[in-house]
Amino acid sequence: MKSKRAKRTHALAPIPKVLPGADARRMLGRARGDQALFPVPPPVAGLPAGYAITLHEIKKRVSKARISAVLAANAAMVTLYWDIGQIILARQGEAGWGAKVIDRLAFDLRKAFPDMDGFSSRNLKYMRAFAVAWPSQAIVQQLVAQLPWGQNLLLLARLDDPATRIWYAEQVIAHGWSRSILAINIQRQLHKRAGRAVNNFKATLPPPDSDLAAQVFKDPYLFDFLGIADPRRERDVEDSLVAHIERFLLEMGAGFAFVGRQVALEVGDEDFRIDLLFYHLKLRSFVVVELKAVPFEPAFVGQLNFYLSVVDDLLKHPSDQPTIGLLLCRSKNELVVEYALRNFTRPVGVAEWETKIVEKLPKDLEGSLPTIEQIEAELARRTTHAGTTRKQAPRPTKGKRR
Repeated sequence: MKSKRAKRTHALAPIPKVLPGADARRMLGRARGDQALFPVPPPVAGLPAGYAITLHEIKKRVSKARISAVLAANAAMVTLYWDIGQIILARQGEAGWGAKVIDRLAFDLRKAFPDMDGFSSRNLKYMRAFAVAWPSQAIVQQLVAQLPWGQNLLLLARLDDPATRIWYAEQVIAHGWSRSILAINIQRQLHKRAGRAVNNFKATLPPPDSDLAAQVFKDPYLFDFLGIADPRRERDVEDSLVAHIERFLLEMGAGFAFVGRQVALEVGDEDFRIDLLFYHLKLRSFVVVELKAVPFEPAFVGQLNFYLSVVDDLLKHPSDQPTIGLLLCRSKNELVVEYALRNFTRPVGVAEWETKIVEKLPKDLEGSLPTIEQIEAELARRTTHAGTTRKQAPRPTKGKRR
């Protein structure tokens, strides 16, 4: 005897109905006049022309108002923290407040304002340090109050020089750096490298563009993520840069959009390849980057000029600014670069690239410290003398002492 299989039932979504009347509102189920109903939005297809544009404009204004409210609240909080720090600083000077008083103050403030964070003993001490670091209320209100509290603490912890702190604070505001990006740029000493590339921008670009371009390019560029101990082949360096494209773009700076590497080019039945091609969103121009694993040579400028001419002719939009060239070399003599770029009509910058930050020795100490070769020789002599058979660690790669 065959058993009857139960029929499967599927829940069906209620079909929207239209409420009678001039408004013709859509709804689910039944309605009790216009006092109780489940409203359903009408289809977009039946809406008036221009609705999408109006919606977009309202959304923009709401987002802007929300951001403004958040920024205003942050500025008020940072200013409050500065005020508290000033009060603590004054009481410590007048009445000799110590750690016990700060602990009690933290307890009483948290008791008075249980719904507010930030009144721990540690944070009160940060407020005092913040007040010491920024004695001018004008700078606090005009600059650092625009930064989140966490980024202000990072500036205090990592930097001692007020001018350097101001520089990084301005960059955070200009480029919208997160706390992690700020930490990376401080660690990589961006303030010492930004705007340092040798260039001819003043002679080849109008004043506003030349100033901006000069700030965009740095010297040296730090490619510490390459993972190549002795980068001598340009193609190996390019491969590693593209493999770490996110970190590469971070090092290049804000505004760079990656177009391609080894960009194929045919001119006069000959094949050429551009090492790296970018477009800079603020400069509104293409940027041709030629990467060299050798010191700068004047002949590199002629090769770069060829690529700039072709990009200007074939890729540049009429509204774009002139294409900019950037030569990244392992080292350079600034006087040689200056002569190579003199009277050159296209905007070009020349900078070095390194795989780690190397602090150069003062000239008066250069001859007083041993070279790598001398250190290796001394280690070898001592090892032989001791007669040790232990496995030796890899010796450092020989190279020029910087």
